[in-house]
Amino acid sequence: MTREELTQALKEIMAPYVQDQAAFEQAQEDTHLMNDLKINSQHLVDIILDVEDAFNIEIDDEAAERMMTVGAALDIIQELTTA
Repeated sequence: MTREELTQALKEIMAPYVQDQAAFEQAQEDTHLMNDLKINSQHLVDIILDVEDAFNIEIDDEAAERMMTVGAALDIIQELTTA
């Protein structure tokens, strides 16, 4: 899966939890999930669980703590799907 395809899949997963739609439409790899998109911590957990299901991976606590930006989330998904 290309990075672009991963980005699209991640955006589909995040969409129901985003509180700032304008920021979401302009999201880049450095977009912060909580600060920029206004995703609360409980919804961040939901996103992590949804990502695990969608990509058939397991995100450990250390990786989950790093998953604060779109780019970091993509990096983690790529690491775990190619491992």
